[in-house]
Amino acid sequence: MNTKRIAGVATLVLALGCMQASSADTPQPVKISKDQIQGNIFKDYKPVVEETKSERGPYTTKDVEAFLSSDKHFDAGMYSAGPNRFTISEPYGVDEFMYFLKGGVTLTSEDGTVLEINAGDAVIIPKEWKGVWDTDGYTKIYVIYSPDEPIE
Repeated sequence: MNTKRIAGVATLVLALGCMQASSADTPQPVKISKDQIQGNIFKDYKPVVEETKSERGPYTTKDVEAFLSSDKHFDAGMYSAGPNRFTISEPYGVDEFMYFLKGGVTLTSEDGTVLEINAGDAVIIPKEWKGVWDTDGYTKIYVIYSPDEPIE
């Protein structure tokens, strides 16, 4: 029986396991505190804020990148988005683990399979995935792996 605890992985990876160069170029663990996970990370750090359009209309996103590996193929942080809907007709492009803190998303794969993800749930999207992403808004912890291209 597989006893992996996906939700615990997000907290462990971000709070204890990520390494980032310090001012002395010594790798250091990166911590996201409980207070920051409650949403204060968007106050503690200046998030990248973007106004974006989707099939449901315009919405705002906030992104705080907590870690980017030295080779730029592994990325982790917190992300918040308003209501949006996208049809992803080309492969997703990266492998992404997401742990939803608030809100959720409905993922409809190109074969019609529907997956509901809510606060407290985690999901892994493979880079080959195609389908529809539909949400009324959410906040998530993300971990991205991009073996083919550096993450910009």
